Amino acid sequence: MPTRTRTYMSGRLLVALMTQPCTLAAPPPLASSILRRPPPSFSQRFIATMTTNNQDHLDALFKQKRMLRTKVRKALKSMDPVLRSQEDDAIQSIVLEAPWFKSSQRLCAYISCAALREVDTSKVLAEILQGSDKDGVRKKLYVPRVEDKNSHMRMLHISSVDDMVANSMDILEPAAVDADGNEREDVLQASDPVDLLLLPGLAFDRSGRRLGRGGGYYDTFLRNYQELVKARNWKQPLLVALSYSPQIVDEGVIVVTEHDVSVDALVSPAGVIPISTTAIDRMKL
Repeated sequence: MPTRTRTYMSGRLLVALMTQPCTLAAPPPLASSILRRPPPSFSQRFIATMTTNNQDHLDALFKQKRMLRTKVRKALKSMDPVLRSQEDDAIQSIVLEAPWFKSSQRLCAYISCAALREVDTSKVLAEILQGSDKDGVRKKLYVPRVEDKNSHMRMLHISSVDDMVANSMDILEPAAVDADGNEREDVLQASDPVDLLLLPGLAFDRSGRRLGRGGGYYDTFLRNYQELVKARNWKQPLLVALSYSPQIVDEGVIVVTEHDVSVDALVSPAGVIPISTTAIDRMKL
């Protein structure tokens, strides 16, 4: 029988403890089950490895995106203001004169922000709000309103530039309610489909890849709208991005994830770049 020894100041107590029998306690059930647990199976190790590899892959993609954003922002910042103004005029003229723009009755378009160095859309927005199609029907315009920091953005209907207000970042967006206190129509609740979406971005390539600013607002909205269109059996809208010359990069430079939405066409100062078969068909180029 094993004994246990402990040192005390009293000799008689020491002797008593040395001769006291000690029964070793059995390990608790939990410890016993852990000792008997088999090693991870191959499938468990494979899944764990794949999860780690996928996360490493995503981390590498996001790092590449951040690096490209930094590079493009520097290029836009160093762009000559006169050249930027010329490219703004050229891009908007191309859009305004395009048959695919003139024939669109319901449109979504971004409100350009000079601080973000986005392609100007002021002339395009003015034309949409004032213009009408060949039958005299007024065009309908939806513009973005950011709701929170969780990539939640709505596209709300406006009928005048007076319907827009500056938010906390001094970026114009539609007020949530109109002058009568009624909620503005959300494009996701509209009864008719949108024909055309004019999109911003930081970088694009000629295969349709788009690099946003990292918030995920447009990709989230576009996925939701495309699902709505599919559910209602509508024709998918034409996705057209407006781009300064320095924003168009070589293919392979922009990395994408499954959540990124590609565009159908680009409009640069040099002209229209149709990409998807939808764009080629509808733009008749």
